[in-house]
Parts: sequence; structure tokens; C-alpha cells
Amino acid sequence: MLTILKNPYHSIQTPHSGYHWDSTSRRFFEGWYYRVTLPQEGQTFAFMYSIEDPKGSQPHSGGAAQILGPNDEYLWRTFPDTSKFWASRDVLGLGHWGKIGRGSKEKPNPQSKIQNPKSKIQNPHYLHPQEFEREILEGYQATATLNQGVIKDPATGQYCRWQYEIQPIYGWGDRGSIQQSTAGWLSFLQIFEPGWQILMAHGLASGWIDWNGKRYEFTNAPAYSEKNWGGAFPQKWFWVNCNSFEGESDLALTAGGGRRGVLWWMESVAMVGLHYQGKFYEFVPWNSQVSWNISPWGKWQIQAKNSRYEVEVIGTTNLPGIPLRAPTSEGLIFCCRDTMQGQLNLELRDNSTEKGKIILRASSFLCGLEIGGKAWENSWQSP
Repeated sequence: MLTILKNPYHSIQTPHSGYHWDSTSRRFFEGWYYRVTLPQEGQTFAFMYSIEDPKGSQPHSGGAAQILGPNDEYLWRTFPDTSKFWASRDVLGLGHWGKIGRGSKEKPNPQSKIQNPKSKIQNPHYLHPQEFEREILEGYQATATLNQGVIKDPATGQYCRWQYEIQPIYGWGDRGSIQQSTAGWLSFLQIFEPGWQILMAHGLASGWIDWNGKRYEFTNAPAYSEKNWGGAFPQKWFWVNCNSFEGESDLALTAGGGRRGVLWWMESVAMVGLHYQGKFYEFVPWNSQVSWNISPWGKWQIQAKNSRYEVEVIGTTNLPGIPLRAPTSEGLIFCCRDTMQGQLNLELRDNSTEKGKIILRASSFLCGLEIGGKAWENSWQSP
């Protein structure tokens, strides 16, 4: 059924690409993030999909799709019926159907096998993109090589339709090597919650996005995807992400940190991951010293150093950003702030030489910056 997932890029599939829900009624969420950046437009689209308490009939059961659009504009739609959500446990593939019916004005084809849209409500699954376009009036579907959907705000009439194909370039690891878990091998266990996995650090997207009547068409635009999941929620976090740099087409950065639960205690951790010219530079707590100083809003400073390399990341913005919803113990609520138009300066050094050779200096004006959670009255500095 997920035939589109049988593709030549399957070899860079990361761990945790599949759906994590164990079919129990314990508190649970899973969220997916797809982003495409349009450098010539100076804009970014971020698509955020989530499902909570998939068992259904619980206070926070349901799904949602959020879009952070051009100039940090925002659109969202809920999908309360968990029975219309589907996801693959083996590979990256998910979708949620809202309104179903013939979306086109064409006459039904008597030879078509698709004559009763209601039958799909009982068994939601991946559809061929043309079939999805014809049959799904509201909803989305996403895989490792496709992101497609349509949502509309009935109160304002604002809408977004999108369909683009993705060519993955980097997963989470060296090019051509076995891909890694973002949070290490222990992330296979329910010790650290929530789990976090970068699915595709860098890829190329081709297709179109219709944002309230303005159609954006693009070819080989920088794309990115990640996910998180679990039964517990971080108290506080920050995130910096960019794969659209000036003069550097083969470069992708993701950095983040959070205060999360580990068994019966809380810990503050952070990491920096950098893909550059086929090589993965990983700075994580078990192989590096990672420090940070994050303002309540406006400035993100992260430094990391291991036995050979050192990286410095500085993100800034004068924009106000926009509140976004995220799954919490109280359900999907506004609890983070983002901009997709942050300034970023990055420096990577090789300290195996006496003077510390600079491997890379890069900058961008299309960086994703985020803070989330509670207690952002003052700057958050690493312990």
C-alpha cells in the first residue's frame, strides 16, 4: 500500500521513522515536522502534524495540522476523529483525513474503482497523489518522499493546499553510512521522553504550495523533516535549524536542547548536528561538552566541543515571532514561539591543529528559531 516508500533513498532512512504508539490508552503523542525553504522568495513553509491519545474517546484525543507560512503567518486545523488517522510502523508514512468527497468538478468515471468515498473512512491509508487530490477535501498525507494536503479555516476562509516531492540527501549521519538515532541508542527505550529524531537533515523539494491564492512553485528547494513522540512532555526547550545558507548548498544544521524527564528525575541536555560535504559532525552529551545561553526571545548562543572539533552557533532575530501549538500534558496548546526568518552565524573549527583550523564559516537569513515551554522570564544558561 505504501508503494511510494519503495524508493532509492530508503537506505538513508533513520531509526524511529515509523509510528511509535503501542496501542494502549496511556497518555501519548507523536508529532511530525516538514519544512521547505524558498531562498528566492525569502520565505519558508513549515508543516506540523500531530496525533494525541490515538486510542480515542479520551480528553485530549485527536489530531491537528499547523502551517507556519510566509512572513511567519499561521494556519491550523484540527482533526478530532482519530479513526481517520493512519501511520506506518515500519517506515515514514502518515496521514489524517478530515472532509472526504469528490473535490473536482469532473464527472465520475464509471470504470473507476473509487466510487464510494465513505469506504475509505473505515480504512484510511496512503493514496496516490492524484487520488488524494480528487477524493480528500481536507486532510494531509506525508512520507519520506511526499508531502501533500489541504486545510481551510472556515471562520476566515484562509486556506493552504500543497503537494511536493522530496529527494532526501542527508538523514542523520555520514553520507552512505548507517543512520543514527538523534538521542542515541537508549532512545529505543522509554527512558527518555519525549523522544526526538531528525528524519531528514537535508533534502530537495519540488512541487507547489497554494497559500490563500498565491501559488509558490519550486524546484530543488531545501527541505527538512523531524519528529518527536512519547508519553511525557518537556518542561522547556529551544531549537535552531537551517539548511539554506548563503553560498553553501551542501550544509545543514540542527541544534536543540530541553529539560526533560529521565525515569524519576529531570535533566537539561542539548546537542548540535552538522552535515557538511558528506560528513556528519555530531556534538552530543556523551561525546562533547555542550553549553548554551538562550534569551527569552531574540538570541540563541550554543557552543560545543569534542576531542577534535568545535562549533559555535549564534542565532538572532528582531522579529516578534509567532506562537505555535504543541502537545502538552493539557493537550495541544500555545506553548512555543517561532520565526523562520532568523539570522544565523555558524563557525566550525578543527582543533587538532595548533591554531585551530577554521573548516567553515557560514551565515543565513532563513534560519528557524524557537523557544518553548515555561519559565522564560530570564535567559537560560547551561548548568
